[in-house]
Amino acid sequence: MTMPHPFPFAPSRRSFVGLSAAAFATVALSSCGSDSGDEVDLGTQNVGAMDDFAADTQFKATEPITVSMLWTDWPEVPVEDTWRIFDHIKELTNVEITLTHIPFSDATEKRSLLISAGDAPTLIPLVYTGEDAPFVSSGAVVPMSDYVDKMPNFQKYVEEWDLGDMIDNLKQSDGKYYMVPGLQEVSVPVFSLVIRKDVFEELTGAVPNTWEELHEGLKLIKEKYPDAVPLADGFEAASMLNYASHAFGTKAGWGFGDGSIEGPDGKLTYVAITDEYKAMVENFRVLVEEGLLDKESLTASNDGSGAASVSEKFAAETCFAASGSSGTAIEFATALDETVGAGNHSVTLIPPPAGPAGDNVEPRNFWHGFMLNSEITKSENFLATLQFLDWLYYNPDAREMLRWGEKDTNYTKAEDGTITLKDEFSLDDYAINPDGKTDIKVDLGFSTFPAESSESRALKESYSTPEFVEYIDEVLSVRTPREPYPPKPMDEAELEQASLLATPIKDAVDTATLQFIMGERDMSEWDAFTGELEAAGLPRYLELLNTARDRFVEANG
Repeated sequence: MTMPHPFPFAPSRRSFVGLSAAAFATVALSSCGSDSGDEVDLGTQNVGAMDDFAADTQFKATEPITVSMLWTDWPEVPVEDTWRIFDHIKELTNVEITLTHIPFSDATEKRSLLISAGDAPTLIPLVYTGEDAPFVSSGAVVPMSDYVDKMPNFQKYVEEWDLGDMIDNLKQSDGKYYMVPGLQEVSVPVFSLVIRKDVFEELTGAVPNTWEELHEGLKLIKEKYPDAVPLADGFEAASMLNYASHAFGTKAGWGFGDGSIEGPDGKLTYVAITDEYKAMVENFRVLVEEGLLDKESLTASNDGSGAASVSEKFAAETCFAASGSSGTAIEFATALDETVGAGNHSVTLIPPPAGPAGDNVEPRNFWHGFMLNSEITKSENFLATLQFLDWLYYNPDAREMLRWGEKDTNYTKAEDGTITLKDEFSLDDYAINPDGKTDIKVDLGFSTFPAESSESRALKESYSTPEFVEYIDEVLSVRTPREPYPPKPMDEAELEQASLLATPIKDAVDTATLQFIMGERDMSEWDAFTGELEAAGLPRYLELLNTARDRFVEANG
């Protein structure tokens, strides 16, 4: 089963502020692109646009238009000719969407090549905050902040969901932002720890609240199930390190970003040389040494299905806790139904365990949004395209359609807002109507990645299990989001320098982190490791980050 929130493109899921090493690496590809300096006159580039377009209204182009879109092909969910979603969008909006396909396996690289060559389609989705930076100087993408006044749905929900300060942090060095993000009314970590609740309660009396309690529980499980290695990741360590890092006061895995964090002196330092990062690494090293953490799950390649092999271990009762989302919990439970029997187990997603730094979780964040190829600024349909995308990404009815399909055809909606999928349809990702003959995702194209981007709390809960709704409530009540990471947008020259430094430094961190955790490198070599980072240019890299951050603070307060 393809995980509903795959994260390979995200600094994390995020902690989405700040450039990842991968984003830095693309800057060298971005030296060419369309000239976005041409005059834009939306008063004349308004063919197909609505005169009375407003928030929460249906967009319909006044004459047919076409919008080209970059589509990432997940291995297990290929686009089918029979997909209803694109025809339905055309019926609603008078807009035909055409697709340019890129594979999941190297989507970020393929996207960068298309943009830098000027060959990208108009709509470039699955973009996380910070990933627009490499394309700013070339003029390859549209400065969206210049045009959000034409996007009334976006403006409305930024205000209603109190996201204004976060939007300000999207600004690049020129004071503009070049992507618009997916908006989430509530923000909780999508990935955390999925556990066999019944086993933990039987052996420990409670669900673990901290990493220390988890450690003790895993030891008890190991005693009862000696052949088990009870803890696993399934996402090349990137998931577990991400949600664990916040409890240790650091950043790691999917949330590593540019690797910077504010030090005691108020200046940015690099997380991998901090005591907090070392303590996190030692925590997982001990789990490996004691046979409690599955080494294979830290190294097996993630093809997008993530925890698929871990699911087999859950079913065999050789694993009892692993990284995952609400979809993973469903997958594990379904696998256990086949082995231990339905009703004989309880699987649940729990809040990320607390740790030495407290009950912290990732900062409140955006989800993936989009950029636009700057060629659209020359189009007579520019205003209509902005209106259409504002509807598609931020209008509540559009969001419901992207998730559930056609009202009264695929689903019904009660007066209290309860959504019910009709019996003949299923949504297997969330184990909804498993006996339905037609899966609205696989067969019709709904509930694919465009559905994830912006969500009200009600929409998020509409397809979630009661356990995940409880998870949302619990995280919001017992965990504390960290403060957003400080913006530090760089100019073109700084980006070029940073691109030469960030990737080899981050590669060294990734390699050494796993070596230390897996026991392949002794902790006595930690100082040598940090010295290697210094030799790779870390002081200059931090100088670039601090300069950019100080400049942003001076300009924006």
